[in-house]
Amino acid sequence: MKQGFKIGDHVTWNSEAGHVRGKIIKVQHKDFKYKGHTHHATADDPQYEIKSDQSDHIAAHKGSALSHVKNK
Repeated sequence: MKQGFKIGDHVTWNSEAGHVRGKIIKVQHKDFKYKGHTHHATADDPQYEIKSDQSDHIAAHKGSALSHVKNK
């Protein structure tokens, strides 16, 4: 079973610049265009739009690329 995420979850992912943390702001359940590219998503395999904690950058990733940030 895939790990589920929801809006408001704090997550981390690996980028070219290293690990990034952010908050999920939108869950996509069908294909969508983002930054000129079509991202594929389904109800069983959604994609998540995440706003970086350190900038206004928004990223789109599948759940397999994300991990929950543990609360301290």
